[in-house]
Amino acid sequence: MFLTMEHIYIYMLIALGFLAIADLIVGVSNDAVNFLNSAIGSKAVSFKTIMIVASLGVAMGALSSSGMMEVARKGIFNPSEFMFDEIMIIFMAVMITDILLLDFFNTLGLPTSTTVSIVFELLGASVAVAILKIMAPDSGQTLLDIGNYINNGKAIEIILGILLSVVVAFSVGAIIQFISRLLLSFNFNTKPKFYGAIFSGFAITSILYFILIKGIKNASFMSGELKALIHNNNIALLAISFILFSLISLALIALLKVNIYKIIIVVGTFALAVAFAGNDLVNFIGVPIAAFDSFGVWMKSGTAPDVLRMTSLSEAIPTQPVLLLIAGLIMVLTLWFSSKAKAVVKTSVDLSRQDDVNERFEPNFLSRYIVRSSIALSDSFSNLLPEAARTYINRQFEHTRIPASVKTKDMPAFDLVRASVNLMVASVLISLATSMKLPLSTTYVTFMVAMGTSLADRAWGSESAVYRVAGVLNVIGGWFFTALSAFAAAAVMAVILFYGGAYALTALLILAIVLLTKNYLTHRKKSIEQKVEDTLQKAESSSTQGVIVESASNIANVIQRGNRIYTSAVNGLATHNLKLLKKNKTQIEKLSDEIEDLRDNIYYFIKNLEDPSVNASNFYISILSYLQDMAQSLTYISKASFKHVNNNHKKLKFSQIKELKDIDAHLELLFNDTKNAFESGSFEQIGAVLDKKSKYFNLVSEKIQIQVERTRAEESSPKNTTLYFSLLLETKDLLNATMSLLEEYYNAHDASVQPAKITGIEESDT
Repeated sequence: MFLTMEHIYIYMLIALGFLAIADLIVGVSNDAVNFLNSAIGSKAVSFKTIMIVASLGVAMGALSSSGMMEVARKGIFNPSEFMFDEIMIIFMAVMITDILLLDFFNTLGLPTSTTVSIVFELLGASVAVAILKIMAPDSGQTLLDIGNYINNGKAIEIILGILLSVVVAFSVGAIIQFISRLLLSFNFNTKPKFYGAIFSGFAITSILYFILIKGIKNASFMSGELKALIHNNNIALLAISFILFSLISLALIALLKVNIYKIIIVVGTFALAVAFAGNDLVNFIGVPIAAFDSFGVWMKSGTAPDVLRMTSLSEAIPTQPVLLLIAGLIMVLTLWFSSKAKAVVKTSVDLSRQDDVNERFEPNFLSRYIVRSSIALSDSFSNLLPEAARTYINRQFEHTRIPASVKTKDMPAFDLVRASVNLMVASVLISLATSMKLPLSTTYVTFMVAMGTSLADRAWGSESAVYRVAGVLNVIGGWFFTALSAFAAAAVMAVILFYGGAYALTALLILAIVLLTKNYLTHRKKSIEQKVEDTLQKAESSSTQGVIVESASNIANVIQRGNRIYTSAVNGLATHNLKLLKKNKTQIEKLSDEIEDLRDNIYYFIKNLEDPSVNASNFYISILSYLQDMAQSLTYISKASFKHVNNNHKKLKFSQIKELKDIDAHLELLFNDTKNAFESGSFEQIGAVLDKKSKYFNLVSEKIQIQVERTRAEESSPKNTTLYFSLLLETKDLLNATMSLLEEYYNAHDASVQPAKITGIEESDT
């Protein structure tokens, strides 16, 4: 690689440009949760409307972020202590680390902080390069001098601000939500019109004041006269805005029958998108822009890269609006097309959901302790209040019953009041930090505000609290992991680049491309599998015939997957293929979890039944029991096969494998006929399958008898004999559960009765 000094840095700038684009894509995929979760969770407006509003906010916020770029220049380290070549190493190390780290979290579907990433990466890389400079033979310095290289005051201020934001966001969110719910209750639509108008006036005034006055006061399109006018009339503007927006809201509610809370959510989504882009754009393009400016200074200086001190980075240099506009456009496109963004949003929405959900996180000792202590503290506080106050508070927190006509999938995760508070509090806190040029973590703020409002809204009940708290602890633990890993990884990258030069840079870029491509393909494959590979659907019909028709796809699904699992177990045993058996064990665990989830839904299914159709519950419970029996048999077969091969026991005899293959071939015919019957909805075909019932049972019994004779006549391994008998007996149980299921359907189905189904509201443009 024969490159001149100038060409090496041009090469670095090109690499930084591509990394900036990739970082924008990866970063927005992670941070979309910050401004989408409230609107999506409340289902206030259609998904398309949410995306259009958020896109406009991101574009506007991008143009207002120029002042924040200084953080990448001098917020963490003292640029005057580093030479041009060292600054470029720091910037390259930061960008490579940032993109890999954020993509890792996106792949896991966990929200993390791009602000924390960039701050600790800058800190790690600059500390590493500073130590290398100090350790140089002619430096004449000791490690105690490292404070000269790091902007200690600003770095500590930023780090403490980020950590403090977790507590402040959670507390403020909880307090504002409690007050709002106390005034509006869950029946907010029945309250006097001026309640909603005053709430709207306060919310929109708060949002627009901090976004338009604080958040974008440094934007390049704000004239000096306008800034002065705003600065000198803050109180008057607030008072006028509050009165004006309250009156407008009252007119919209009274005259046009507008749902003012939806307006607040739309305005809040726009505002939070502005705040996000204004505050966080520096995380993605601040470093490349600082590198570009550094390169320009070096080219003009005409001095060697290892002797030019980068004092110029301490000066305030406005970012060109065209670069901000391009960055905003990339962010908007990512918002529309990133599938990983949706996975991250789901985690945040599920943890703040008002109703029960299939909890993703398992409780731990700490979550149980926190919940137990919180309940005790809440009870103690409640006992201090007069009985009348407790009664009033409890009445305000009584939930509105969701109509039975609304399907589970169409239910909002939380109501419009909570969504409004989430957006209002988060946008105010973030914009306040932006106006102070503090790169506050928007992820921390929005997530913790959502968790605080969830707690205040009593969404974390006794049924879900330990799971939700465990989820929050997992996410917060991920944030600390982000900080430590960002610091360490950036330091390592800086050392590699310091000693490896252009060769190391090329190798690291190739590594980044390979890892990003691998993660993208893996995520895409999983997304396709989740769409194609069947997930069991909850029954929502209100009659026996409706449940029969509605659950037919579930039965076909289980039969198809059960057939695959049984065949894989036999093939894995035949070839002693541990990898195949391990994958098979994972598949049956997934199927068992889905069936268990259906059983957990029984409560809601029965609650939605109409009185004349209660018999549907008996049928639904019976088929779920048979499905669980089938899953248990398949689980035992898969685990026993895996354990046998994993423990390196002797292979089954050829005759035993041949007999299992024979059973597998017959079961495949049975399962295919059954699957076709359920997929086609021709339940009369089930009778033809049931006619062969004795044939399948006789086949398994015959194999059991052969093995008994074989055991008496031949020497054989006790482990093999035990495994083989277990497989045959579980196969018999599998057949028994399958036939019982078929008989239940065959006896209950009545083609002359029109199935009664719940008519659900359609999902909005998702």
